[in-house]
Amino acid sequence: MSAMAQSGYNYYEWGWGADASYIRGYTNITKQDNHPAVNFNIIYNYSPYLPITLEVQSGTLSGGGLSPKQDPYGRQYTNNYKAVIVHGDFQLGAGIDYGESWYLNIVKNFYIGSGLGIISNANTVQRYSIYAPAYPNTGYYKFPGSNNSINLMIPLRFGYEYKFFDSYNQPSIAIDIGYIHNVTFGEGLDGYNDPNAKFKNNSLDQYRQITIGFKYFFGTVVSYNKIIRPFREW
Repeated sequence: MSAMAQSGYNYYEWGWGADASYIRGYTNITKQDNHPAVNFNIIYNYSPYLPITLEVQSGTLSGGGLSPKQDPYGRQYTNNYKAVIVHGDFQLGAGIDYGESWYLNIVKNFYIGSGLGIISNANTVQRYSIYAPAYPNTGYYKFPGSNNSINLMIPLRFGYEYKFFDSYNQPSIAIDIGYIHNVTFGEGLDGYNDPNAKFKNNSLDQYRQITIGFKYFFGTVVSYNKIIRPFREW
């Protein structure tokens, strides 16, 4: 096909990938723990600098504890969650004329991105306060909320994708390093839905990811309107 003759201009339309993450929650619980997480991806390359990804993610979030330093009310949670997310990443190469500039050919692979997803929360929660109220002096406060819930989420993404090229000068694999901040809509991430009148509960539940991932590209070869791999050696 004619596109194959344009060495340096071509890219593969599809890809798959896998990421490992270091994650931490940001909820109304005082102490938050760090955990690993993994995700697997199917990638559609609208262009070499605009991948659209379907991601399946699994991980654990936890926090709190029974001492006042861990949480003043003795709250603690462990959330073994799963999420499905669709997101797009806009790499700078889609918007700049990098030409033969060594500097711009480095920065063209930085990206920002966002999308939409759903997260399924499966919490184990300390549901009762460890402190008995002063009056009456029997009974413990039960924290409201749900152990199992589904929330919408928006990922805010920033990172860098380093491309490796095959013998046809087409991107064939890539290593991705990034930071993702996920904002969820609802109170399901830690399983607590504490009333504002009693507790500080001012922001949406969130969690962050520090990621490193691998991508493998395959499928139909498509020609781009700018050279992807300049031939100058720096």
